[in-house]
Amino acid sequence: MNIDLTDTTSSRINSALVQARRATGSPAVGMVLTLVIVTDEGNHYDALRAASEASKEHPSRILVVIKRPGRSPRDRKMARMDAEVRVGGETGTGETVLLRMHGELANHAYSVVLPLLLPDAPVVVWWPEDAPENPADDLLGQLAQRRITDAQATEDPVATLGLRAETYTPGDTDLAWTRITPWRSVLAAALDQKHSKITSAVVEGEAYNPSSELLALWLAERLRVPVDREISEGPGLTAVRLETADGVICLDRADGALAELAMPGQPDRHVALQRREMSELIAEELRRLDPDEMYAISVKFGVSKLNGGGADQHDPAPAGTSAAAAGGGTATATAERSGPPAPPRPPLPTRDPGTAPSPTNTPAPPQAPAPPATPAAPQTPPASQAPKPSDLKPGGKAEGKGNGKGEK
Repeated sequence: MNIDLTDTTSSRINSALVQARRATGSPAVGMVLTLVIVTDEGNHYDALRAASEASKEHPSRILVVIKRPGRSPRDRKMARMDAEVRVGGETGTGETVLLRMHGELANHAYSVVLPLLLPDAPVVVWWPEDAPENPADDLLGQLAQRRITDAQATEDPVATLGLRAETYTPGDTDLAWTRITPWRSVLAAALDQKHSKITSAVVEGEAYNPSSELLALWLAERLRVPVDREISEGPGLTAVRLETADGVICLDRADGALAELAMPGQPDRHVALQRREMSELIAEELRRLDPDEMYAISVKFGVSKLNGGGADQHDPAPAGTSAAAAGGGTATATAERSGPPAPPRPPLPTRDPGTAPSPTNTPAPPQAPAPPATPAAPQTPPASQAPKPSDLKPGGKAEGKGNGKGEK
């Protein structure tokens, strides 16, 4: 049953929901949560279809917030809401309300949604696209126990993961993390069968694929080994290789549907790793409403800690870092030694012929092409030229003794 409401209010929408339930013969409310979808006119159809499929597993009231702020100044000043109430039929045991908010009302969706929430039921908010930088600070996000975003729908997925790590609040999650649940399950089961020390890992996937980055972060944080990120043609994640003392454990999915698991000492086997639909991802997220601690640990581990593949182009491996740091330190020390404070002794400068040298800065002996006139004099010095105690340095040697340049 569908009920269209034009220029309506939240109170009228609640009355229409009660009327629709009575008309369909189900006055009791058997829904377990409220799912709020924040989207626009162009993307609401696909998001609503996925949520409706997920509601068959989790009966819920779906509130689709469609913001239409308007283009002209006149449209932006107006405040109007149109609604469409759907009960039964494709919605199954749940309820669906489409809220089209025009003009200034699009900036105050919180005040419209709050009266329509199911009483004493958890709230989940999902942004299919254009999620706020900090979902927990959004007014709608503050109503929810779980906040779902999708980094894959952004222009720069890897930078979005970094933003999610900085603004993480318990209850946040991302569909890029949900997509790798089967991969994590298969890899964990493979490591349970083969107990061997892991030395490194490689994750292959499409460029700008946030699921590949999160899987690499999860492996790096759990295994504490270097993880390389390599680019492939896809689709999505294509392979994971774990280097062990006994050989390579490889999980390869080249076609996006069927994967092959190869382990040392065991025959190869096929594993179903088909790329899942959006409705399956949403249904998985609705199964648990508590904070996802493993997602928090993995995303906070930092994309910059990965090796290669574009995810860590600015951070070399630890060994390379040490060598580079040592080389840089040596170069710096050499530059300091050879800099102006302590330069090597240059040859005596050539003065202009008409300039008389000053007695204070004229070196001794004077520059002359001939060797010292009396080289044998230091061997048999007269008693009158013997070094005096005042001429001795603290080390006990006479200044200039035996070098032919002792005169000041």
